[in-house]
Amino acid sequence: MESSIFPGLIPSYEHQRLAALQPYHVLGTPGQALFNDFVGVVAKLFDMPIALVSLVRAADVVFIGNAGLPEALVVDREDSMCSVAILNDDITEFRDIAAEPCNLVNPYVVQQLQLGFYAGQALRAPDGLAVGTLCVIDRRPRELSAVEQELLKELSLVAQELLSLQAAQAADPALVPALRARIDGPLQESLTRLNTLAELRQWEASADTEEARRYNDSRLEEARYLARTLFRELQAVPRQ
Repeated sequence: MESSIFPGLIPSYEHQRLAALQPYHVLGTPGQALFNDFVGVVAKLFDMPIALVSLVRAADVVFIGNAGLPEALVVDREDSMCSVAILNDDITEFRDIAAEPCNLVNPYVVQQLQLGFYAGQALRAPDGLAVGTLCVIDRRPRELSAVEQELLKELSLVAQELLSLQAAQAADPALVPALRARIDGPLQESLTRLNTLAELRQWEASADTEEARRYNDSRLEEARYLARTLFRELQAVPRQ
């Protein structure tokens, strides 16, 4: 990776970052069921067609959770905006990729995938080093509201807990069934409420009506409640 034509992707602490990534190598298979389920919910919460959980390895990026982008399972590190997102403490957001492409990664791959918007939050190991991202992607330009930014940050904490639990499952196969037992109920209840709010919003003549905005605010409030509930339940799963 040192010979990359995009050297800005490689941080000075790369050796330590790869060491922090080591415990998660058991998760190196693209499209794992638990993470696919999670990003499917994330895409729904943001009303976007694509959501991903990535691990950024030495030379490539593997999408262990993939909703909406089946043509990209593993990509070269220099072809993924997730490689940029791990460099930042805050959310990395590209609001109009066609008009303002990211100059740290290969623009042609992004163009081929027809991506219009990207927002990613770094996922961190217990020592604070970034090992991957949770990201949401749209086919058209847009931007996250302040509430949506907070939602993505809260969901990134959920994703970090999922990473920790999945990595620990190698030593304790009972962890994931215990996890599902804790989160399936709250998850389905929130998704039912979100579907109801979405259906009510569709009855409005315009997304700009006061009632439509109220439905959208309620949707985001429910989404943040779900993120906090999932995080609390994940932390309560006993592990060795």
